[in-house]
Amino acid sequence: MQIRVNGKQMDVGEALATHVEDRLNDIIGKYAERPIEAQVTFSKDGHEFVCDAAVHLATGMHTQAKGRATEVYAAFDEALERMEKQLRRYKRRLKNHHNTRTDPMEAVMAPSYVISSGDSDAEEPEALEPIIVAEMETKVMTMSVGEAVMHMELSGSDMVVFRNSQHGGVNVVHAREDGNVGWIDPRNIK
Repeated sequence: MQIRVNGKQMDVGEALATHVEDRLNDIIGKYAERPIEAQVTFSKDGHEFVCDAAVHLATGMHTQAKGRATEVYAAFDEALERMEKQLRRYKRRLKNHHNTRTDPMEAVMAPSYVISSGDSDAEEPEALEPIIVAEMETKVMTMSVGEAVMHMELSGSDMVVFRNSQHGGVNVVHAREDGNVGWIDPRNIK
């Protein structure tokens, strides 16, 4: 597994990098059979150290965790503890659902746009055409609804757009304010 340890406006010493690599290999090897890469970034926020950790697995899933503490090693340990909990939950769900996925998830690149929210003091535009600020590509994975929910939880995002592996249609799962997960499947519109 390729592990990158970086520091934002701070020097990451060899001892910290070795500690991160050893601990990541132990924890990730315990729960994930084929990890591809990991990135750990340290930064300083006031008097605290912040550790952002992300791991990409061969199945296409990725997990992210963040830790904060007054000491750099403690910040990493907190992030690693959260990541271990996510990976343990992910592995348990795979076993519980008898998931036999051995191939990586298919992904297609879809155009993605950032649209200007507009200036609230500005005059109302005549046309309702959005102003595009940026164009990029976003990966849309093909997976089951359960895998999409796991992907959303592991990545820490509020929403995941995916292609449903059962019928190939575009679906969305999203975190609801009541704590449940919403699922949008436009294919069922009659």
